[in-house]
Amino acid sequence: MMRQYELVERVQKYKPDANEALLNKAYVYAMQKHGQQKRASGDPYISHPLEVAAILTDMHLDESTIAVALLHDTIEDTTATRAEIDELFGEDIGRLVEGLTKIKKLDLVTKKAKQAENLRKLLLAISDDVRVLLVKLADRLHNMRTLDHMSPEKRARISEETMDIYAPLAGRMGMQDMREELEDLSFRHINPEAYDTVTKRLEELSRRNEGLVKKIETELRDLLVANGLINVHVKGRQKKPYSVFRKMQSKSLSFEQLSDVYGFRIIVDDIPSCYRGLGIVHTRWRVVPGRFKDYISTPKQNDYRSLHTTIVGPSSQRIELQIRTMRMHEIAEFGIAAHTLYKDGASHVDGEILSRESNAYSWLRHTIEALAEGDSPEEFLEHTKLELFQDQVFCFTPKGKLIALPRGATPIDFAYAVHTNIGDTTVGAKINGRIMPLVTRLANGDEVEIIRSGVQVPPAAWEEIVVTGKARAAIRRATRMAIRKQYAGLGHRILERTFDRAGKIFSREAMKPALHRLGQKDVEDAIASVGRGEMSSLDVLRAVYPDHQEERITAKPTGDDGWFNVRSATGMIFKIPDKAKKPGEGDPGALEDSESVPIRGISSNIDVQFASTGAVPGDRIVGITNTTENAKGITIYPIQSPVLQRFDEQPERWIDVRWDLDEANKSRFMARIMVNALNEPGTLAKLARTVADVDVNIRVFNTVRVATDFTEMALDVEVWDLRQLNQLLAQLADLDCVATVRRLYE
Repeated sequence: MMRQYELVERVQKYKPDANEALLNKAYVYAMQKHGQQKRASGDPYISHPLEVAAILTDMHLDESTIAVALLHDTIEDTTATRAEIDELFGEDIGRLVEGLTKIKKLDLVTKKAKQAENLRKLLLAISDDVRVLLVKLADRLHNMRTLDHMSPEKRARISEETMDIYAPLAGRMGMQDMREELEDLSFRHINPEAYDTVTKRLEELSRRNEGLVKKIETELRDLLVANGLINVHVKGRQKKPYSVFRKMQSKSLSFEQLSDVYGFRIIVDDIPSCYRGLGIVHTRWRVVPGRFKDYISTPKQNDYRSLHTTIVGPSSQRIELQIRTMRMHEIAEFGIAAHTLYKDGASHVDGEILSRESNAYSWLRHTIEALAEGDSPEEFLEHTKLELFQDQVFCFTPKGKLIALPRGATPIDFAYAVHTNIGDTTVGAKINGRIMPLVTRLANGDEVEIIRSGVQVPPAAWEEIVVTGKARAAIRRATRMAIRKQYAGLGHRILERTFDRAGKIFSREAMKPALHRLGQKDVEDAIASVGRGEMSSLDVLRAVYPDHQEERITAKPTGDDGWFNVRSATGMIFKIPDKAKKPGEGDPGALEDSESVPIRGISSNIDVQFASTGAVPGDRIVGITNTTENAKGITIYPIQSPVLQRFDEQPERWIDVRWDLDEANKSRFMARIMVNALNEPGTLAKLARTVADVDVNIRVFNTVRVATDFTEMALDVEVWDLRQLNQLLAQLADLDCVATVRRLYE
């Protein structure tokens, strides 16, 4: 275990003026707090933060980051508090340590949701200060190195999380060596059989080609020096097991078919020497077509710069070459840790000025800000994984701006990468001058021009087309805003009628002073809340006019014509025929029909029908008055129904209705669901058994489409309420034979 003076000496080797007192204080505090705690291996727990600190000293990080590494588990695993660390080490270090602390008290059902919420907290802390990421990656690396002492289940779970999140995150930050080690350690536990096989084959190849790497290094160096590149370094190495396995998998190759297991790095003085070295190598040896990439003129999004080429080189061996400067090599090895962000500010390197914030960190911060808005934990985790996807295509705007996207991205992804507003208003795209479908997959070098419309709203279906988390989050947000707008439209009409009934004029300006009494942030939120049924229009009236005395209006006979005037909750007048009364009853509120559904806000004898796809208690519902001879009365729709858009310009037909059910005489209500299931024997039986198990009745069953492997089925089911319907959807989705299940709206 590393001693106190050894840690200080390691930091002072690259930073002679380091704050020795801070390092000593953090070392002693961590030692005292972790006390007699042990790791799963039996080692003292303090050995873990010390090793994390040692990993960070290899990256030449500042003493504050090393102190955070020593303290990173104190709040989570000891009696230490944020306030205590703030007092002893300052708020800056306290904030970083808290950013690395998992959220323990999470009221979430699934482990995946807990994992996602902890990741969200970590990423938000990273967006504020990149040092949180550097400590977390070093922490994960040491945990992976000592994973053997965990249970098999825990090893598999941690390895999968590392492969899905932390290894790609290290890659995105340009920390290639760390990424490769994390991948190899994860690969070893996720697929131990494949790991052992590939490792043995690489060892055999290394023994068989003993001396070959040295021979190629010498021949390359001699060639470059002979042609005037004096200060040149050549280093060869064998590829890592996971890198080899991934290539075998992606290209469907056997180990024997791999021809470029060895890679060589050529490090020269400056950028002109990179291109000169490339010309020397290409003149001497044959180039493999299609394998040249210039990441100097077009750097990767993680700031990686280098020239890549593959040649049939010395001894007729096919080898990969990377040609770069020493500064490029430092960034390729240590990524953002090698950047000047916490060292010297902006500086001149390789003839150019490096900015204080690297592209990699800028990308990460903006991505996190986009992902942090409003998604469920599982969606956040999914979108984060999408954003960390490594394979990229590079496309251009008509003005020549470079846009890096994941492989498989569409023009919609491109539009959202340029700007959220451009994505929201996209209606078409030109790719290389030709109008192409928005589902077209972009390729390297494509020039994309987005065609926009000011009245466009992104369809919710786009979410299934795009591949970037930013685009998905923006489409979800736009969909939520469209629904909010619809709620606000309904709420506005309800409020206008309520205020009119009270003899007042409704206006948004009048609502502003009353927002604090309503507990709302802005007027639009308050109006939408009324539309959703979360707040009564009468509450708004009372908040705006506290002195208003409400006069309840009941139905009164209008004369001897046999009709009654009945006012709904929204203030709309309905004429109710006198003959609909029960014998001997004079109260129109008691009017009832044996076929009617008691829904508050509408007199119970008015002809009420539901949309063809149904509505169930728990849905936010609205009524639309019917105006044709064939359809009279009111049709009830769930607020999500796309049919409601047809009535946007007919506000007089909208009625605010509420469920008002008789608990003593409960009824079932119909909803329609679509199930996409495997086309195999037993599928229908499993579906029927699941439906019966949750006490749901199937009223109608229709096969919509039959394919070779899948069958689409529409089921009209009868449920008690929305909770039971959601339970049914969840249990159907869990069946192995079900691909997708969703609710249908008219």
